[in-house]
Formats: sequence, structure tokens, C-alpha cells
Amino acid sequence: MLNSLLPPFPWLAKPAMGDTSPEVKQLLHIASHSLLMQFADVCEGALIVDRQARVVWMNEHYPKRLGIKQPQLYLGKPVETLLPHSLMREVVESGKPIMLDIMDFGVDDAFVVMRLPLRDEQGTVIGGIGLMLLDDPRHLAPVVSRYNQICRELKATRQQLALARRAKYTMSSLIGSSPSFVEVKTQARRAARTDVPILIQGETGTGKELLAQAIHSASLRADQAFVAVNIAAIPDNLLEAEFFGAVAGAYTGADRKGREGKFKLAEGGTLFLDEIGDMPLALQAKLLRVLQEGEYEALGSDRLVKSDVRIIAATSRDLEQCIAEGKFRADLYYRLNVVPLNLPPLRERLEDIPPLCETLLDSISHKHNEPPRELSAEALAYLQQHHWQGNVRELQNVLERACMLSDAYILQLADIQRFLPKLNTSNQATPINAPPLKPISRTATLAEQMAQMEQQSIQQALEACKGNKLKTAQYLGISRTSLYEKLALYGLA
Repeated sequence: MLNSLLPPFPWLAKPAMGDTSPEVKQLLHIASHSLLMQFADVCEGALIVDRQARVVWMNEHYPKRLGIKQPQLYLGKPVETLLPHSLMREVVESGKPIMLDIMDFGVDDAFVVMRLPLRDEQGTVIGGIGLMLLDDPRHLAPVVSRYNQICRELKATRQQLALARRAKYTMSSLIGSSPSFVEVKTQARRAARTDVPILIQGETGTGKELLAQAIHSASLRADQAFVAVNIAAIPDNLLEAEFFGAVAGAYTGADRKGREGKFKLAEGGTLFLDEIGDMPLALQAKLLRVLQEGEYEALGSDRLVKSDVRIIAATSRDLEQCIAEGKFRADLYYRLNVVPLNLPPLRERLEDIPPLCETLLDSISHKHNEPPRELSAEALAYLQQHHWQGNVRELQNVLERACMLSDAYILQLADIQRFLPKLNTSNQATPINAPPLKPISRTATLAEQMAQMEQQSIQQALEACKGNKLKTAQYLGISRTSLYEKLALYGLA
């Protein structure tokens, strides 16, 4: 009976490379029989049933372990007469193994068992084999403990990864109370309530990613991932795989297991596309499809994947000019520019420098584990006269360098002048034919005085440029969008 049930091991049932010679079949039969005998000797017990789940064989350990004195009485009987709680019938009928289980026997005994179906050369189930691996489930304690430890570590790793993909900044992280900056924050809060694409435009260093993270944090997707991609930092030939992922072998050097793209990582959350103006035209077409249809294909795959991702794009380029030059698709621009947000450069909101300096100095001190620093009035006034071509990033750089090279609690003018030896105030020059500035009330606050001076400067520039908005914006060193915003703000439109 035993020989008719062999081979019990599926990987030995069919010869490799199609060899079906009698010698190979005999070798496999012997190997299969040998493996079964070794399993039977190593295990606490072994049992074989036929297609009707009747007992046909058991090794000598099995009846001894179960306290059965006449095992021959059970041969040919249903397995349940020997083991009332046996699942061997389920294995034979379903053809599916039960790899690790605990079987109760009697009142106090329990065994760790494994149950496998037995198949003939055609793959038909002809019986089953049950192996008693351990006679006491407590022997599994080290394995279970190790398994639980691995599960805890995996859970902790996933939590850390999820936290790493969460946005670090909120709306409160946006420092500034100047009219133009407050308006941007107001628009950002409104945009956060929706899922429509957002296009953030602004010079380098104005805080475009910080604004994008703040929008994500204020949205209904705040608990999901925030994934940022700097398009300008990735080679063009890798961008598609970076965005949409790639199947195994999609290109030379591709991961054997394939790779997940940023759209997959950001599923349910927000994908921030920094420097969108640097995206190749071919990839722009695929991004447009995702925005329009909500689906994409991984590189090397022909299967469409649904996408639920909120897109926030940012650029320091003039996209309208890029469109005119044929470097950016007009249809993609209109899809991204549903909610436009224009971050003003730092030189257009100089009144925000004091609170920015306070926040940046606190951050620098915390980063280097040092006491917080302050700025003298002269140093602060000096900073408010700079052109700030690098915007907030340049300000942070200057403050950090000053802190590193000074032991003083209060940074003085000399500490700042070391890194800003010359003031760049070319954007504040007065037109030759412009009328002189009107006197400013000394009773007004600093912010009010700055606003009055800005209003007069814009009015004078308009007069000098004879109302030409483009020339006025170029003369003032600001974008046309910023100029229109200021004209509306001061009632000069």
C-alpha cells in the first residue's frame, strides 16, 4: 500500500529537463521513498491515509506516542476513528496542504503537525500524509517569539517610513505677515480643501516645497504620504521609471523585481513635482494622461494602473515663455494651473525679515545644540536693505554662517557684513524723471511706512514707464504677476 502512494513529494514527481527514462523514474522513486522514511524517523510520528481518508500506514512512533497498543486494528478505518480531531480528510478532499497546525488529542495532549496531500504522476490526489513534528507546542515558543519580534520590527519600520513620507510643515510654518504673503497663504488654505492640481511659481529659495507641504497638511490627505520629486535632479532617461515604476527587465540595469514609481508611493496622498518646467516633452504627455484619465502604465508594462494622487507642481521658470519656445505643453500647463499660487520674492516682503530671522536663528541653534541667537537692530536693518537674490534660502545661509563664526549671543552688524559686504539695492533705484518721494509719517509703524514707500515707488515707476506694465515690472525687478497683485492691493489698477 505504501509503495502505491509514492511519490509523496511533488518536486520529485516529474523528471527535470523532460527525462522520462526508466532509470530516472526508478531513481526518483527511491529518492522519494528515502525522503519519506527519513521524515518518518525524524518526526514524532507519521501517518498515511488513502483517497477516502482511511488509515493505510503509520510508523512505529505514532501509536506509541498516542498510547495505542494495537495499531493494526485501525488500518483501513477512517482516520477520525484514530484521531477524532484530524483534518486529513480536508487535505485529501481539497488537495491543499496544512503546513503548520496544533492538533488536540485527548484531554491534555496537543501536537504540532503538518499535513500534505499525496499525488500520482498525473497530479491526482491519491491520499495524504500527516507528520507529527513536535509532541509539545511549547517547543515552538522560540520560533513564535522570533516571528513576533520580526512582525514588531516590520511594523515599526513601516511606521517610520510612513512618518518619513509625511509632510513636515504646516500653514503655521509659513512665516510672514506682509500683504502679498498673507494673500498667498489665504489662497493656499482655500486650495487645500479641494483635490485640484496646484501650480506654485516663484524664484529659487522662496519656499515652494514648504508651501506644498503646508497645503498637504491642511488637506484631507494629510494622513497619507507626501512624496516630492525634483525633476531637475534626475536624468531624463530615468524619469519615466522614477514616476511610473518599471517591471522586471524593463530596461538594462533594471531591478529584477521591478520597482515602484513615485505615483505608487504617493497613492492616496500628494505628489509634489518640483521644477516641472524641466520635464521632457515626452514625459509631459504621460503626465497629462494621468491628470486627465487618472491612470498610467509602468515602464515595460501594458497594464493600466488607477491613480488617486493629488498633484502639486512648482517651477521657477516662466512657463508661458517655455510654451512660446515649444519647451512646455500648453495643455499640460492649463491642467496644472487650475489653482495658481505665486510666491513673492523676499525683496518684495522685506517686512517679513524680522520674524523670518527669529525663526531661522531658533532652527539653527536647535540644529547645532546651541543657545538661541538674536540680531542687533543695526544688523536687522542692514538685512532689510539687501536685494536677496537667493531669497529665504540665502538669508538662512547668511545667518548660519554668521552663527558658526561668532560666539556672541547677539549678532552684530559686523557679523553680517562679513558675508554681505555690499548692498544690492539696484531694484530700489529711482527713475531719472520720477518725482521725489513724498514724506512718510513718522507716527506710522514700520510695516505701514514700508507699504507707503512701496506704493509710492510703484506709482513713480508707472509714471516713468508711461503706464507700460511690462517695463514697470522689469524696472522694479519683480514679475508681472506680482506687479498686478500690488496694483490691486494699493488701488492703482
